[in-house]
Amino acid sequence: MFGEAILIILVLFTSVVLHEYAHGWTAYKLGDPTAKLAGRLTLNPIMHVDPVGTIFIPGVLITMRLLGIHTFVFGWAKPVPVNFGRLNNPRRDMVWVGLAGPAVNILLAVIFSQLARLNVPSAVYHFAETVVFINLLLAIFNMIPVPPLDGSRLVMGILPRALAVPYSRLERYGILIVVLLISMGVFENVVLPVLALAGKLLGMEF
Repeated sequence: MFGEAILIILVLFTSVVLHEYAHGWTAYKLGDPTAKLAGRLTLNPIMHVDPVGTIFIPGVLITMRLLGIHTFVFGWAKPVPVNFGRLNNPRRDMVWVGLAGPAVNILLAVIFSQLARLNVPSAVYHFAETVVFINLLLAIFNMIPVPPLDGSRLVMGILPRALAVPYSRLERYGILIVVLLISMGVFENVVLPVLALAGKLLGMEF
């Protein structure tokens, strides 16, 4: 059980670091050097640690699992700073920056789902399965269209400016909205069914 917790921590942390790096790298390629100038365009995991999202929340959830309480472990890294106003085409490019993180998670899920199809030892299969599950979960959860989650960047990019501006102001309440949605069952009734479907498409049953 303890080994399982360590595996989840390692896979989760690595996945969220790659997720955030993808945001910063894409923004840099599209004209915004903010993350690079802040020293955040790096794969050094220490630079991406968020006390709450990387340590506290996953720690609490993993402890609950160790105590036999059924829960899904998730977390986040310190968001990479992006100045959307410095992008070459802010409204268009914010969509690409927002999609970059989930895209990396989906790519990792696809790669490791193919590894799991090979004739590998059970320990390797379990590792690949964990990588696929966590990365699909991160991708799907982050595409919820609530600021500051990545799905909101897609919405802001396609909304008329008159609606995009007031919508963006929801970001200050974003975490509270996400917590409210989770308490209303969005996680169990929306995220998990989509996760199960995505896993099935990759040949894995969760």
